[in-house]
Amino acid sequence: MERMIIFCMLFFCSSMVLTAASYKIVKYRQLLKTITQLQNTVKDKDVELLHTPENPVDECLFTAVACFQKGTLKLQPENSQVNSTFIRTITVLKKFTLRDSGKQCESSCESYEKKSPKEFLKSFEKLIQKVMR
Repeated sequence: MERMIIFCMLFFCSSMVLTAASYKIVKYRQLLKTITQLQNTVKDKDVELLHTPENPVDECLFTAVACFQKGTLKLQPENSQVNSTFIRTITVLKKFTLRDSGKQCESSCESYEKKSPKEFLKSFEKLIQKVMR
């Protein structure tokens, strides 16, 4: 009987860990889908170039995500027909959080090269894929 209880407890604990991990993956996949939608609705001509973190080291991931979130606020919709979709996707991106590693990052948003909005979003997509691994 005691073994059965221990087995059930182990099974329950392991299933909780798997559920938490799969929730994170679903959240990241939704975020990638949102970025893809935004790439189709963002204005890319005659707009402000944005500081674009590329290949940040692990201790700078939190800072890079913060830079991307700050940059998304400067994005503009391609036209008025996509405005509602655009606003929804920006809202999703603003709510995304990444746990701070607590390590000190040497770079700031302004230290990254400025790129067009579509290149900015492609780099954001690459960053989220890196975080997923």
